[in-house]
Amino acid sequence: MQYISTRGQAAKIGFCDVLLAGLARDGGLYVPENWPTLDTAPNANYANRAASIMAPFVGDEIDRNVFGQLCADAYSTFRHPEVAPLVEIGPNEYLLELFHGPTLAFKDVALQLVGKLFDHVLTQRNQRVMIVGATSGDTGGAAFDGVASCRNVDLVMLYPNNRVSDVQRRQMTTIMSPNVHAVAIDGTFDDCQDLVKAMFNDQKFRDANQLSAVNSINWVRVMAQVVYYITATEKLGRSAVFSVPTGNFGNVLAGWIAKQMGASIEGFVVASNTNDILTRFFESKKLIANEVVPTLSPSMDIQVSSNFERLLFEMNNRDGLATAKQLTSFRATGNLDVAQSVYQQWISGVFVGRRCNDEQTLATMQDVYQQSGMLIDPHTAVGLSAGRQSAGVDYPKNMPMITLATAHPAKFPDAVRRATGQTPQMPEHLADLMTRPERSVSLANDLQAVQAFVAGCRN
Repeated sequence: MQYISTRGQAAKIGFCDVLLAGLARDGGLYVPENWPTLDTAPNANYANRAASIMAPFVGDEIDRNVFGQLCADAYSTFRHPEVAPLVEIGPNEYLLELFHGPTLAFKDVALQLVGKLFDHVLTQRNQRVMIVGATSGDTGGAAFDGVASCRNVDLVMLYPNNRVSDVQRRQMTTIMSPNVHAVAIDGTFDDCQDLVKAMFNDQKFRDANQLSAVNSINWVRVMAQVVYYITATEKLGRSAVFSVPTGNFGNVLAGWIAKQMGASIEGFVVASNTNDILTRFFESKKLIANEVVPTLSPSMDIQVSSNFERLLFEMNNRDGLATAKQLTSFRATGNLDVAQSVYQQWISGVFVGRRCNDEQTLATMQDVYQQSGMLIDPHTAVGLSAGRQSAGVDYPKNMPMITLATAHPAKFPDAVRRATGQTPQMPEHLADLMTRPERSVSLANDLQAVQAFVAGCRN
């Protein structure tokens, strides 16, 4: 399997190079040259099924048995034997619980594996890399946990100051491994993401510091997320719609890829909070960026959805130059239009957008608690609300609706308490998180200052 850039000007490379590169040299995102066809593997456990689903993307760059063991090691850290259990909460209504990993968020499903892959490939090559990333909340803690024990990786993670939950922040700042560094940026997540992309696009700085990425700009993140869509539909035994709370579009894109591979997926509800650039796109065929508004679901407080570029590339019939031109214009004007014929071919009948404000979020959390005694986090509530809005309108009422439960409720105790009056309990391994000492750095939204810090962190 070879990989190409969404902007068409970077050389084709193999899986291991894609893992280490993150962003392509032309500023684009890597995608496989083709989408493989899904195989069948009845009754496999999650790790084994994951290895077989991802094998075509890895090709012969990592021995099949070695890759299988890396998957087994990655998913041995999860608290639930099924890794991503499917839980029925009502007639044709399901939650896919993705928060049983060590940092209680869906990002663990990918980043536990990515950490193992980095260590394996870098050891084979006798190399060391500096990972720089941006987080709107959950990626940071999951990345720290995934790479803190890696022998050949340094990590600098930027997060928007005062715009992540206390638990999310502490899952970064309380890890004392000398190779990981949390940096609070005076700005939004989009500002953090822009700083990361600017560092990757500075070729001299990128090469001097051996930059790599764990954000969902890194193809391997998306690849690992494809798996749970497939295991969920296999477990269900029939077609389903997925409602996906999303900001950066990476999680729902993984579902779209699973559908391309042959998974029994009818379509997707793209669930947004008040930062509803994606919902507005699905309503108007126009991508128009607004100001970021803080909400109860901070991981989705995003107006520039990086992974939408991969879908846009497909919509342009894989014309990288056309994609690059559109995105350059979008960054300059904050506006991107898609032709009716293109929209009809790629979007209609596959994606619908729904939004959920803070009031609806709290009402959904309260309703679930009253009906089942179950506590859900605000991001999951956004997905559930959007799915309920869509059922019987965009999709038949008797069609199973699977909402991705993206975080453990204990990551957002204030919102849960506000909605239900209950304080969610932290799992035992994080019971003392709020009393652990913290270590972080605060920096201005200034590229030179951030680059100087990154350069000083290399071991």
